[in-house]
Amino acid sequence: MRILIATDAWRPQVNGVVSTLEQMTRAASAFGTTFDFLTPLGMWTAPMPTYPDIRIALARPAEIRERIEELAPDHVHIATEGPIGWLARRHCLRTGRIFTTSYHTRFPEYIWTRTRLPERLTYAGLRYFHRRAAAVMAPTPTIAADLTRRGFPRLRLWTRGVDHTLFRPRQTRPLDMPRPIFLSVGRVAVEKNLEAFLALDLPGSKVIVGDGPARASLARRYPAAHFIGALRGEALAETYAGADVFVFPSRTDTFGIVLVEAMASGLPVAAFPAPGPIDVVGREAGVLDENLRSACLRALAIPREAAREYSLKFTWEESARQFLDNVAAARRETAEPKRARPSAKQLKLVSDA
Repeated sequence: MRILIATDAWRPQVNGVVSTLEQMTRAASAFGTTFDFLTPLGMWTAPMPTYPDIRIALARPAEIRERIEELAPDHVHIATEGPIGWLARRHCLRTGRIFTTSYHTRFPEYIWTRTRLPERLTYAGLRYFHRRAAAVMAPTPTIAADLTRRGFPRLRLWTRGVDHTLFRPRQTRPLDMPRPIFLSVGRVAVEKNLEAFLALDLPGSKVIVGDGPARASLARRYPAAHFIGALRGEALAETYAGADVFVFPSRTDTFGIVLVEAMASGLPVAAFPAPGPIDVVGREAGVLDENLRSACLRALAIPREAAREYSLKFTWEESARQFLDNVAAARRETAEPKRARPSAKQLKLVSDA
């Protein structure tokens, strides 16, 4: 099968959507599936309102139509609800192509945090976007249940994975600072709720890996914390392994790939009992508590090998298998002819026979 993934999130962006699509499609090649990507590359772009570091495509309907028809995929998966996603959706509906979508980002909560726009309005727009998809893939049972409650149809689970070869316990300790070291990794932005971590009274050191619009202001307000910028590859993996506890203060993430990267590195997790951590972090691998300071201190007692062991359930091979199974099931169910409901007269004739 040849699958086209339409996504507004792509390199040079560094986020969970991009990582998921890259890693999952790489693993899916073992199942004999070929992927093409419809991304902002080669298109005019403009800064995203309230987040200029991220640029969005100024896509034209004809451009999207031509690229889809030229690639001639067997299936279209729309990963994001941006301009490319909306135009790909429109073309699929106009041409009768079966398509699936995925829910990666809790935009209503993010937008409310930045603009105070009521979440119900944004959810109405997202519900409209996803309602014609053959399946809507959600990363965790908690997110799927929430979307179902909000009226999103045809939810299916699509988990995430981790590279256990790269992210692993190591003997090297690259962080030369007072211990224990409490580490947080991700985009430095208001929706990540980093201030809930930085404001805690904790022993040792606090380290923030990542970049974003809130970095400068948070660094000024919390000069004792170490902001070391974005890291990738071996440098990131070594930093995970060199810390003592991974702190995840976000209440809005749908999954949190950094959670499984941390656990795979032997790092126990401290987080709020929020969507994402509820389903991703096991009791043996972390502590979830509304008192984040208590969670941080209690996580220090969790053995590193327990966190690593728990992470082994998350693989990109399993993520790819779920994705492909979802696509196959959605296409099968959409293609099946709808059986007409028997009339009362027909039911009576059967009962009389």
